[in-house]
Amino acid sequence: MKRKIAISAIAVGLLSSINAYGAEDLSSMFSEGKTSGQIRMFSIDRKYQGSAGTTTHRNATALGGNVKFETADYKGLSFGTAFYTTNRIASSPTRDATLFGTNSEGYSILGEAYLQYKNSNTTFKGGRQKLDTPLAGSDDARMLPNLFEAYLLINTDIPNTTLIAGHVTKFAQGTFGRAYSASSAANQLLSVTSGYSYSDPQNQVGDFVNMGTYAINQKTDGVSVASATYAPNKNIKVQLWDYYAYDILNAVYGQADASWTCLLTDKVHPFFSAQFIQENEVGKKYVGNVDGMYWGAKFGAKVENLTAYIAYSQTGANSSAEASTGLANAIITPWGGMPAFTQGMVTRHQFLAGTKAGKVAATYNFKDLGANVSATAYYTSFDMDKNSGYGIARTATEPGFDIIYNPEVVKNLQLRLRGNFPRKFAESGSGDTGWDEYRLIANYNF
Repeated sequence: MKRKIAISAIAVGLLSSINAYGAEDLSSMFSEGKTSGQIRMFSIDRKYQGSAGTTTHRNATALGGNVKFETADYKGLSFGTAFYTTNRIASSPTRDATLFGTNSEGYSILGEAYLQYKNSNTTFKGGRQKLDTPLAGSDDARMLPNLFEAYLLINTDIPNTTLIAGHVTKFAQGTFGRAYSASSAANQLLSVTSGYSYSDPQNQVGDFVNMGTYAINQKTDGVSVASATYAPNKNIKVQLWDYYAYDILNAVYGQADASWTCLLTDKVHPFFSAQFIQENEVGKKYVGNVDGMYWGAKFGAKVENLTAYIAYSQTGANSSAEASTGLANAIITPWGGMPAFTQGMVTRHQFLAGTKAGKVAATYNFKDLGANVSATAYYTSFDMDKNSGYGIARTATEPGFDIIYNPEVVKNLQLRLRGNFPRKFAESGSGDTGWDEYRLIANYNF
């Protein structure tokens, strides 16, 4: 209740400012506003190598994107709104659901509608908006991103430091969440550790719903968040986040990044990053006992146009008694956000309990050869414990690539070709599941 009163007090103060001077300049606020957006075409083709030797081929192509309008600010006050849409233009009978909404059809949504007020080094932003934080994020991997209803205060009074405090009340799942289902306990576990609902990710797309209702089908008071980020220079950054999901869990995320110039040659720029997540149940413990611990590290170097790194992560293991659901020592992330150094393009098993994951990746930029192209290749491996919740120990792998081309002849156009090839993504006594997937994406920003 105190939280709701505080948010209401902030809103009243801002509305008082509008009444004082906003109305007489309301016309200029809108006439001097900006329109921006993106047109996106997304085509995906996946051929399964299914369980017990069966195969399934699915594909789809969608056209959509977003258009956004932001008013000019008047004495720090501004408004913003954005409309998102996805529409099917082609598909196989077994269409890929991750480009669409419920029943694999197109849909549209008023995804952003917010008020923003800036005063000196403090910014308030409240309403529907896009968030990108470590454990609650847009996850813009298919047609439409995850979106949130949130109320945030951001302050930069302390030198080199950004402080954030806020509360998130609602979540609108993007299209990527439809990759998961609640058809079995194992699928529920995979969904909730990969950034989506434990209850029904297939049919919650496109609507703003209570944070708890979305995550576990239990209405809650949402998620309060606080963070501090310190970056004294371009080579060092430290951040700490706390997410208090009422009656579900408390999650702490930390990350430190450092880069430097090699002592032997200034052409080599090494970098190192470390991260951790700790989760514990709170309040009514709607998901039961939770005691998840994850840590990861990444080391690499940039040498002129080539950047390469290796990464490793590990999650605490379940006991045999905790293996029935797999949740106890898993890292639960139902609201998007996927900061793990070891995640694949689609394989996100690094948060399952008792998983040891590794990744190697390299990116080369061809700009010095006269082409505005960057190409990435990677390989991930996930060694999973038998008590992870799947009932079987296995090692899943995923190699893949990502090629991005920005043609000079069409300004603001980006063409992207991506591929991923998981093996043993899921495994049972009757066989395992993997696939070959290709994505062609065209983004035009305006």
